[in-house]
Amino acid sequence: MDIILTGTGSPIPDANRAGPSTLVKAGDTHILVDAGRGVVMRLAGAGTLPVFLSGVLLTHLHSDHVCALNDVITTHWVMSQGNGVLQVYGPQGTAQFVERQLAALEPDIGYRIEHHDDLTEGPKVEVTELVPGDAFHINDVYIVVAATDHAPVRPTLGYRLEHQGVVAALVGDTLPCEGVDLLANGADAYVQTVIRTDLVLQLPMRMAHDVIDYHSDVSQAGQTAARVGAKRLVLTHMAPPPTPEQIPEWAEMARRHFDGEIVIGDDLTTIAL
Repeated sequence: MDIILTGTGSPIPDANRAGPSTLVKAGDTHILVDAGRGVVMRLAGAGTLPVFLSGVLLTHLHSDHVCALNDVITTHWVMSQGNGVLQVYGPQGTAQFVERQLAALEPDIGYRIEHHDDLTEGPKVEVTELVPGDAFHINDVYIVVAATDHAPVRPTLGYRLEHQGVVAALVGDTLPCEGVDLLANGADAYVQTVIRTDLVLQLPMRMAHDVIDYHSDVSQAGQTAARVGAKRLVLTHMAPPPTPEQIPEWAEMARRHFDGEIVIGDDLTTIAL
């Protein structure tokens, strides 16, 4: 299994970091978790494309995690010449969100159908809405679903992916909680979105300070990794985006609590499990 960080950014625009998304490659099964800005270009950089995705898992419907889903849908549709079905999984509300994305794309869909004989109908998207406790397979990848804590965003989900004895936990935006512990327990890689509380408090826009109360801090991520016995802690969706000089500081804050491997990802960082 390979975990490829296809977007390590946050809502703060960054020329070097696409929006939140992570690609899991397990043999021939490619699963995308979230679809932040620039995700299709990063998928190309990761050696795949939307047409090769076996499924898309959404953790929640915050715009920075889903704003490029329409690009995934359209590119999948065109590259499959209208024959492929994109499987999208997510929390309650995902079906309505996808329906509205397709409605927004109606002019584009009409133009392409009129222009291309091979396209006779719009994108085929099958949505499965999930609740905590669900478990299912995408091909030979077994996926367990648990609730996370990103209130007032509700519901929010995290995922535990298992393939040939290897486990990856991808939990999205969340505070430490029981669901995260369940998903990351003993995981070969625990992927956590994080903030630096001390740096967020230095931002001049006071509204930015609100993110502190519903994201894991770097130290909390380290504490969770240690508590659940994860083998690797992978930090992504870092806010504010770290400068190269700050990355050792981020690692040290996690290292105070967790003595396993710590990966601080750039876009297209690959963790081979």
